[in-house]
Amino acid sequence: MWSLLAALGLFVAGAAVSVTHGVQELLNPEPATDFLVGYVVLALSFLLEGISFLRSVRQARPAAALLERDLIEQVMATSDPTLRAVFAEDAAALLGLVIAAVGLGAHQVTGSSVPDAVGSILVGLLLAAIASYLIDRNREFLLGEEADPRIRSAVIRALLQEPEVARVTYLRLEFVGPRTVSVVGDVDLTGDETESHVAVRLRALEAKIAASPVVAGAVLSLSAPDEPSLAP
Repeated sequence: MWSLLAALGLFVAGAAVSVTHGVQELLNPEPATDFLVGYVVLALSFLLEGISFLRSVRQARPAAALLERDLIEQVMATSDPTLRAVFAEDAAALLGLVIAAVGLGAHQVTGSSVPDAVGSILVGLLLAAIASYLIDRNREFLLGEEADPRIRSAVIRALLQEPEVARVTYLRLEFVGPRTVSVVGDVDLTGDETESHVAVRLRALEAKIAASPVVAGAVLSLSAPDEPSLAP
């Protein structure tokens, strides 16, 4: 939720300010006075944003390799909203700084503030696009994003390896936090015990699953005899 609000406030407000500044510059052009200061500020900003961007890249690479995804796909799919926001913000910032530098250079060469103003508008549109994507992605997680099918298959295999579990007929893994899921499923336990003993075994299995640091909670029910088994 906070990541959604940050995307809404930071990027949309930044986009609105940048576009407004560009339009005002087009309507009331003002000549620049000191281009060197502008270049120094842009270069320093590029360096700092680049360092932050590389850190987010290094953080995303191990998970991307584990799930056999490319870097961009992993950032788009990750349940960590902070990583996604930092990666998108820094990528947009680096591209925006390049656009700003081109606009400033064109301003210096031509003596017209129009390229600088157009650059400001382009940066604002870029921020608006990134904001729209981040808002929509965080909305999807708030509504309930299911885990990757490969993770689901791995969980089914892990459940079937439990001596208590004969088969799995239903499983839903939903992200409830960064790299944290809730587990809801139907299982058929081994043996043919009384209801009270089965309830105890089922609760013990839930507790064992919930003990994992990536599981926020587990709720299991008994499978009906006619329910088809899930394949891992």
